[in-house]
Amino acid sequence: MEAVVERSNLWRAYERVVRNKGAAGVDGLTVADFKTWLQQHWPTVRAALLAGEYMPGAVRKVEIPKPNGGVRLLGIPTVLDRLIQQALLQVLQPEFETEFSEHSYGFRPGRNAWQAVRQAQGYIREDRRWVVDLDLEKFFDRVNHDILMSRVARKVRDERVLKLIRRYLEAGLMADGIVSTRTEGTPQGGPLSPLLSNILLTDLDRELERRGHKFCRYADDCNIYVRSEMAGRRAMTAITDYLERSLKLRVNREKSAVARPWDRKFLGYSFTWHKRARLKIAEGSLKRLKDRVREIVVGNASRNLAGTISELNPALRGWMSYCRLTEVKGVLQDLDGWIRRKLRCLLWRQWKRPTTRNRKMQARGLDGTRAWKSASNGRGPWWNAGASHMNAAYPKSYFDALGLVSLLDTRQRFQCVE
Repeated sequence: MEAVVERSNLWRAYERVVRNKGAAGVDGLTVADFKTWLQQHWPTVRAALLAGEYMPGAVRKVEIPKPNGGVRLLGIPTVLDRLIQQALLQVLQPEFETEFSEHSYGFRPGRNAWQAVRQAQGYIREDRRWVVDLDLEKFFDRVNHDILMSRVARKVRDERVLKLIRRYLEAGLMADGIVSTRTEGTPQGGPLSPLLSNILLTDLDRELERRGHKFCRYADDCNIYVRSEMAGRRAMTAITDYLERSLKLRVNREKSAVARPWDRKFLGYSFTWHKRARLKIAEGSLKRLKDRVREIVVGNASRNLAGTISELNPALRGWMSYCRLTEVKGVLQDLDGWIRRKLRCLLWRQWKRPTTRNRKMQARGLDGTRAWKSASNGRGPWWNAGASHMNAAYPKSYFDALGLVSLLDTRQRFQCVE
């Protein structure tokens, strides 16, 4: 605990919490007001931590929709508790890091989802063309506190730290002013939860290694790569039994499967069936981008095109930054074309009257006869947005001049940097 509250460790934790911003907890204290509060109250908090008497506040319950349905439970701690958890993380992470598996990629220094996806691709290229795709049902909501704490205690001897972690696990969830107690789970939202998940699931990693499996795990996403369907079914049965019996975790049998890798997704990616198993963007990732584009374009129905593009660009860059590993370029070309069509559709809707559409298209170089015939054709906005007259009046070069991000070009720039 002395290492946790040491000045330089606290300062690093404070900088991280401020940089991450985030919403206020149940006490309403914001990150902006935190420094002043801390200057006044930190001596008392520090003394309570050193004495093993500090009691965390309740966490604010937030439910956010999952892309594939259902909700994800988040627990937003107070800013003070985020600071203390971050300080704990900075001390504990190096202690546990040496014990973690080489096949674990989530929430670890120097490791990321891209490495996990590349490793999965490597297994498939080794002719392991069946995958055991394990889905842990509501993992963060169902972690058994006693089992988790027994794993933490393997490395941590300071009773004050153990008690504090237990108190964080048991901190109440507040929703609509009512605090409910918790007997299991470690809701996402606090800095400590990812480390605790890796501590618990390291037992799964060791069991898979003991059985000689080739696998990739990113937090609670775990894929095992095998050479036959029969081997996959044996692995599914054995590992499901281990998880439910030894770690008291529940496998979602409806979402888990033994299948071909190209029929499943892993961390937003999938694979082609070819021998090289080229990386491609999973359908769910494509849908999320399209939904985001629709949200931005529809939300800017009365805004000028340049303003809409300025809002679109960060979303496109962020999505492409993550999906940069894709080796199937045709999808990106199609998406670029689809986005431009959405923007042409926006223009067509904004013009409303045939006379306005006629004038706008003539201003962009269409002859009068073609412009008027197109403007008064009676077709809907989406049809016209994809028709030759709108493509001629508003070609790709027009959107390039306005600074619209090209997904294909952005991917190529990312790969040049790498």
